[in-house]
Amino acid sequence: MSDAQQHPHDAPDATDSHEGPIKTPGQLIAVVVAAFVVPVVVIILMANFVAFGPKPGAGSDGMSPEAVARRIQPVGAVEVKLAGEATALKSGEQVFKAQCAACHATGAAGAPKPGDTAAWAPRVKTGYQALLTAALKGKGAMSAQGGGTFSDVEIGRAVVYMANQSGAKFDEPQAPAAAASAAN
Repeated sequence: MSDAQQHPHDAPDATDSHEGPIKTPGQLIAVVVAAFVVPVVVIILMANFVAFGPKPGAGSDGMSPEAVARRIQPVGAVEVKLAGEATALKSGEQVFKAQCAACHATGAAGAPKPGDTAAWAPRVKTGYQALLTAALKGKGAMSAQGGGTFSDVEIGRAVVYMANQSGAKFDEPQAPAAAASAAN
């Protein structure tokens, strides 16, 4: 019975069934290198596909050259006025909307609203010059010119605009050159 029994290591096909597809050290090196190189190449190709080329957003022109130019344009500009150069003066309503409305339209910090005759009546009685001085130099919570950078004539026009809406009958101040030519 011992001759009839075969041991597993004596079987003719026992060593052949445990061999893998890699038979030489060269094949092993090739498989290891390919296992690292192929995924790296695939990742690089996918990154290039995603990163390059125009990719506008759905329904958005946010990355168009025009939109970018609008976002990076300067906030302000410097305007140089030469001595004696005439510039168009702003009207009282324009100055009011640009500077005064922040407080006077809402009544913030006790600022009288245009059209509120009860609040403006004691101020109008002091006269235009007193109102103009308060506007130019500041009064109470209001800083000089309300924090603006308008000319004295433009501030005067804003004072007249607000006071006249509240029952005053002040004349709108003219530009200094226009006032001099009107006097001649």
